[in-house]
Amino acid sequence: MARILLIDDDEMLRTVLAIAIDAAGHEVLQAEDGQKGMELVRTTSVDLVITDLIMPVQEGVETIMTLRRERPRLPVIAMSGGASNSKLYLDIAGKIGAKRMLPKPFTPRQLVALITEILAEEKPRSGSI
Repeated sequence: MARILLIDDDEMLRTVLAIAIDAAGHEVLQAEDGQKGMELVRTTSVDLVITDLIMPVQEGVETIMTLRRERPRLPVIAMSGGASNSKLYLDIAGKIGAKRMLPKPFTPRQLVALITEILAEEKPRSGSI
């Protein structure tokens, strides 16, 4: 079981994804923007961050940049969609350190498969994050 932080300003999407991640056996923490997400990262141990890129208060690119400075080994999945510049944001997220990019729309099953894949890659390093 991993502790996963899910950051997205869309409460309904966050709820659906949290249910799927929880059903896969992981603990889910939730935040509605990058600023609140970073507060959780700084006060709670997490194994993976999933963040939307286009959000109010603190958007995902800034959140990923902060994560790379403060927790360089913490894996990040960046997700975005719906806006005309979503592909550009996903490309930027990959360049600044997101481990995977996930364009919306996607299914909860696709996200859980990606989480499983990343956690399997990270397993040899567990405890060093």
